Amino acid sequence: MVDIQQQILIEQRVTNESKSAGIAYALWFFTGSLGGHRFYLGRTGTGLAMLALLIVGVATSILGVGLALLAALGIWVLIDAFLIPGMISADRNALRDRLLAAAPRT
Repeated sequence: MVDIQQQILIEQRVTNESKSAGIAYALWFFTGSLGGHRFYLGRTGTGLAMLALLIVGVATSILGVGLALLAALGIWVLIDAFLIPGMISADRNALRDRLLAAAPRT
């Protein structure tokens, strides 16, 4: 069992080390179609998928196919605006769980 003092220290570390919603939204606003916010939040795979979708969409936009890909990417970026708080919460919970597991037991 973790005592109260350790819990307070863990919560302080979670607050200090967790991802910032302000930074995540700034990255979403300025680099959303590049997946910058997803890279920041530790979702590298989907960040790479967004980046690839952008590159392929721009490269094939002359053929018309790319416009559909860019539209799908735009919808994805818009939906991410609502998913960012959940991603930050999941990151905080995972950090809290790791710190609690590493805490010495009394």
